Parts: sequence; structure tokens; C-alpha cells
Amino acid sequence: MTTGDSAAGRASEALAIPVAPPGDPATFPALAAEIRRLAREHDAVILAHSYERPEVQDIADHVGDSLMLSRVAASAPQSTIVFCGVSFMAETAKILSPAKRVLLPDLAAGCSLADSITVEQLRKWKAEHPGAIVVSYVNTTAAVKAESDYCCTSGNARAVIEAIPADRQILFLPDMFLGLWLQRVTGRKLTIWLGECHVHAGIRASDVERWHREEPGADLLIHPECGCTSQVMEAAGEQAHILSTEGMVRFAERSTAGSFLVATEIGILHRLELKVPGKRFVPVNREAICQYMKLTTLEKLRDSLRDGVYPIEVPDDVAARARVALARMIAIA
Repeated sequence: MTTGDSAAGRASEALAIPVAPPGDPATFPALAAEIRRLAREHDAVILAHSYERPEVQDIADHVGDSLMLSRVAASAPQSTIVFCGVSFMAETAKILSPAKRVLLPDLAAGCSLADSITVEQLRKWKAEHPGAIVVSYVNTTAAVKAESDYCCTSGNARAVIEAIPADRQILFLPDMFLGLWLQRVTGRKLTIWLGECHVHAGIRASDVERWHREEPGADLLIHPECGCTSQVMEAAGEQAHILSTEGMVRFAERSTAGSFLVATEIGILHRLELKVPGKRFVPVNREAICQYMKLTTLEKLRDSLRDGVYPIEVPDDVAARARVALARMIAIA
């Protein structure tokens, strides 16, 4: 495994960002009406990740995980995409839809995981492993994607790894916990970069074990970016399910269980409660909050549509190379 020097520092920086207040809920209906009007006027589609604020999810045309939203961005008929998420997601939308205008409501919406590897570090790593296949998690910058052979999300990472010939060395980046989980489920030996998401790394086995003791009948839904998956699987057994955020929604919809422990960023709880009414969802760590995801508010979304801020651009040569890796990601189920 190889580590990025900036990971710890960027995680600390992310934790220092205060979660901005959402504003007065009494103003939400009027803001929502204004946003819908502006979206029609500007021929815009609004995409929101499942970790966004509830009121932002509610106004979006599409809510989902990175893979689902990437597919929507690639096929949306509207001329403008407003991405309520973080910067790498907006970059991905621009790469997949280069002729469209892509707006990010807050330029400060970054990602500690994406910041854990730079393109210079990746080029050096590739030089140390000539001939290796580079698989980059979608939580990476456009420049890193451009140096990659495949991209993946947590929803299709296993399928991507299994699509690569068994005799090829794979460099997997940047999330070490997702990489370690992929080694276990595929049986492939991966060379893994030591990056992490500051939110998922903060979900501890002790958090899960405490709730499992108090809610012994609940199924556990755990994101593979969490650092405690191996201990949790041993403790919870058949009640533990490692899933992407979109996978959590689908699983809860199909499951006969009435209650679930959820180990990921708490924004997903709003979507789970809307999509699967009548079931109970409990976060194993109520402090699992991505400050970057919570930067987007209805006011910022309104301003983005009204004022055309902030447009995302990706250099043509970078976009062309990154598009190849993203196309492979989208093509693999």
C-alpha cells in the first residue's frame, strides 16, 4: 500500500468546516418555488447526492449516488446541470456532458478522499508499477481520472475489478477501505493507495457494536468506505450488508426487516425514510456528517440558477482521457 501525504491534513481541514445553518424553514416553500421557476427558465436539471441536506434533496429532479447521477448527467436532455454535491461530481458531469453548462452552487464543496491523491503522485505511482491497470474510485479529481484506465463507484467497484484479466496487476485508489473490501470479495490482490474519507473513517466498530447490542433485530447497512467492515461482519454476521448508498435504498425496499442500522453519512437517512416509509433507520454514528456536502443550501442553489454560478470547466485534453475511464465505469453494471 502507498499513502498520500495530504490525506490527514485535508481530513482535518474538512472537520474544521462548520456545518452552515440551513436558513429559516418557513422560507423553504417560497425558495423551492423560485428554484423550480429558475430551473425551467434556464433549461436546468438539478442533481443532488443522497448526502445533501433534506430540503436540497427534496427540490432536486434526481437524487442518488455517484453512479446513478453520472448516468443521469450523461443522458439528461437539459442544457444546464446544477450539481448539488461536491466538486469531483460536478467535474464528472462536465466530462460526460461537455456541451452542457455545469454549475456547482458552492466552490468550497470539496472532498477529503479526492484530495488524498494528486495527479503527480499518481503518475509517480504508475511509473513504479509499469503495465499495471489503474482503477480510480469516482471520488477523484478529473486529472486523476485522466491518468486512470477505469473509474468505479462503490456500487460497481466489484464488477469493475472482476472485469479486469486476472493476470494484470491493479493499482486501486484512493480509498484503502474500499480496496481492502474488494480484495476480500474478489480474491484479487490489489495494490492499494492509503486514502480515506474523513467521515467514513470516523465510523468505528464500537459505534456499530453498541447499536447492534441495543438493536439486536435490526439489519446493518454499512458503506464499504467505513474502516471497520471486517470487524463488523464478524460481529453482525448475516445481518450485516456492505452496500453503496443506492444499494442501501434498494436493499431496504426489498427487505422484510422493520429496522436498520445505517453506517454511512447521515444524509442518506432522509432518502431512506422517504423511499421506505414505515421502517426505522438508525444512524450508528450521528456525527457522521460531511461538512462539504452540507455547504449547499437552498439559497445557494437559487443563486446558482439565477446568477449562473459557479461554472465548472475541465480542459479538453484532460476531459477526453477521463471520459474513457468514466465510460467504462458506466458500461459495467
